[in-house]
Amino acid sequence: MRALAVEDDPRIAGDLQSALTAAGFRVEVTGDGEDAWFLGDTEDYDLVVLDLGLPSLDGLAVLKRWRANGRTMPVLVLTARGTWQERVEGIEAGADDYLPKPFRMEELIARARALVRRTGGHAAAFQEAGDLSLDTNRMGVAIRGVQVQVTALEYRLLAYLMLHRDRPVPPSELLEHLYGDDDAREANALEAVIARLRRKLGAGIIGTRRGFGYFLEAT
Repeated sequence: MRALAVEDDPRIAGDLQSALTAAGFRVEVTGDGEDAWFLGDTEDYDLVVLDLGLPSLDGLAVLKRWRANGRTMPVLVLTARGTWQERVEGIEAGADDYLPKPFRMEELIARARALVRRTGGHAAAFQEAGDLSLDTNRMGVAIRGVQVQVTALEYRLLAYLMLHRDRPVPPSELLEHLYGDDDAREANALEAVIARLRRKLGAGIIGTRRGFGYFLEAT
């Protein structure tokens, strides 16, 4: 899953990147409001963590522009502004959740995961598709209740397929949400990850619909 963290404090930005990466997200970071607006308007993200106090363009203005342009990705707002009026203003501008500073990173990750699940129409942390089950809180994978060890990249792929289990996901979309700009993004790299997962999980878990993409069986 792909996340954008918008925070101009380098220490907090670094902490956000580390925590979201550990939680299974592929994270991009910017501390500038104009850059944030452009990225959110031109790229597809599964989650945005947005600080309101940004240089060049305020976070609230960024959010309003995104929503005016029809961008619907879930946005978790961070701010040191503590009044209830400002929280209401952020929510009315299109924020999906609101976390005042200072905050615990564990709470942010819990809220981020819940936002992504709800956006995909799946509120529960424990998700199933046929024999496959994912514990999104612990990043656990199991087949018929037996735990399976997977890499972070393999988990991200399964989590994305689970989030979009109502449709086949094209390879180009999976590549976009799994790999960073500096990583290999060729189709054969994705096919190698799919092949490894099929060996670990067994037959009948990850299906292919030719010309459409990959999907989870029994969904």
